[in-house]
Amino acid sequence: MAPVFRRFAGRPLIVFIWLALLALLFARDFFIRDIDPREQQILARGRQETYMGVYFNKERIGYLRTRLIPETDTIQVEQEGILRLQILGKEHPLRLSGTARLSPSFTLQDFDFSLSSPFYSMQSTGRVQGNTIYFSMDSGKGLINDSIKLARPPFFMTNQRSHLLQPGLEKGDKVRQAGFDPLTLATQEMVITYQGRDKVLIKGRVHNLHHFQELVSGIRINFWLDESGKVIKEESPAGFVFLAEPKFQALDISGAEDDLLASVAVDYQGRLPDLARTSRIRYRLALPTGADFDLAGGRQEFDGSVVTLHNEGLTGRGGCTDPQQYLAATSTIQSTAAPIRKLADEIIGSRSETVAKVKALAAWVYNNLEKRPVIGLPDALTALQSGRGDCNEHAVLFAALARAVNIPCRIAAGVMLHEGRFFYHAWNEVCTTQGWLSVDSSRNQLPADLSHIRFVVGEGSEQVRMGSLLGNLGIIVLSSEEER
Repeated sequence: MAPVFRRFAGRPLIVFIWLALLALLFARDFFIRDIDPREQQILARGRQETYMGVYFNKERIGYLRTRLIPETDTIQVEQEGILRLQILGKEHPLRLSGTARLSPSFTLQDFDFSLSSPFYSMQSTGRVQGNTIYFSMDSGKGLINDSIKLARPPFFMTNQRSHLLQPGLEKGDKVRQAGFDPLTLATQEMVITYQGRDKVLIKGRVHNLHHFQELVSGIRINFWLDESGKVIKEESPAGFVFLAEPKFQALDISGAEDDLLASVAVDYQGRLPDLARTSRIRYRLALPTGADFDLAGGRQEFDGSVVTLHNEGLTGRGGCTDPQQYLAATSTIQSTAAPIRKLADEIIGSRSETVAKVKALAAWVYNNLEKRPVIGLPDALTALQSGRGDCNEHAVLFAALARAVNIPCRIAAGVMLHEGRFFYHAWNEVCTTQGWLSVDSSRNQLPADLSHIRFVVGEGSEQVRMGSLLGNLGIIVLSSEEER
C-alpha cells in the first residue's frame, strides 16, 4: 500500500460533506413538498431545458441540466450533473443523474437517482404511495431498502421558483419546506427567508435580483431570482456557485485546479505541543452563528467558546449516554450482515476484554483497507467488499465490526491536524466501563490524538451539519498539559 494513501486517509471527509451539499442543491428539486397545488400554473413555466454552470473558486468545474417533458398523463423530469474535481493532485470526474415521473398536479410518483465516480457507483430508486416514499439504494456491493413518511404527498419544484414571489413579499418573510435527499437517505427541513433586493454582479453585468436564504441542517444556502422567478445564482458556504448559463457556456468545463481538500482546511493560531505526550489541551473556537454541534461529552468539555480535550487513555472518559442505541444495525452500518459478523468473530478470536477486542478490530481495518479517496455514501459492506476507502469507509466498517461483537460504537466527525493545518475527518468512539474511548482506525490511533476535535456524532445525514463550518471555523490553541 502506497504510503501517500496512508498519510491522506482521513482528509476526504470533506469530499462527502461537499458531495452531500451538492446533492442537496441538485436533488432537493425532486423532493420539495408543502407547495400549494393551486400553484401548478406557476410551476408549469419551468417546462423547458435549463443549464446552470457549477463553479468552485471561480472556476467552472461542471454543469447541471434540467429538462421537463410533458406527457399524456404524467410529466417526465430529467436532470444531469457532471463535475471534474481535483483531489490530492488527481482529477476525479463525477456524474449525477436523475429522472422523476410526476402527476399532472406535480406530485411525485417515482424517481431514479444515480451517482458514479472513481471506485464508487450508486443508484437510488423509489416510488410514492400516499404520503410514503419507498426507496432502495444499490452501491453494487450491498442493497439498502427503507421508507420515509411525509406529512403530505411530495411536490416538485424546478429552477423556476415564481411561487416564492408572492404579492406583498417583504424582507424577513419565511417559508417552510421539507424534502428527501437520495444521497444521504434522509429528510431535510428547509426554512427559506426573503432577504430583499440585491444588486448582483455576474460576469460584468449588474442584475437587480430577489435574494433568498435557505437554512437546512444549519447550512445557509443563498439564491437569487429574477422577476420571472428563475434562479440566476445559487451558492453554498463551501465555495460552490451555480449560475444560469446558455448551454454552450455551461458545457465548457475546464475542471478544477484548486485542490478541494486543501481549499477548505483550517489554519490555527497558537502553539501545538507534542500530541503524543499531551494529557489535556484547550482550544478556543470561532463558530458560525446559531451552530448546533456535539462538542460536549466523552473526553470533550465545552463552555460555549472553549473546548477542552482530555487524553482518556484506554479506559474511556465521561460515561456513556444511551450506549444501547449504538449497538443497532443501520442502513450504512450493517452489523448484522453475515460477512460482517463472521469477520468480526474471526478477528477477536478468544479475546474477552473490550479494549483488546477494539485494538484487534482497529488494527485489522487499518491494515486491510487501501487508503484511497472515495466519492460516495460510505457503508460497511461496500467498504469490506471493495477493500478501499478514506476515513468515512474506515469509520463505518469499524463501527459495524464493533457492533457485531456487542461493543457500542458511534461515529465521530470533526477536524484533525495534518501537515500543520486542520482537515475534516471521521473516526469512532466505543463505550468502555469508564466512558467513550476514541479510535481512529484510518491512522491506527487508540486513543485518537488530541488534535481530533469532535463536532458531530452520527452518520452521513448528521455529518452534513458540518457544512456550516466551511469557511466559518476558527481555532486558537490556548494551553496544554504534557505528561512527563
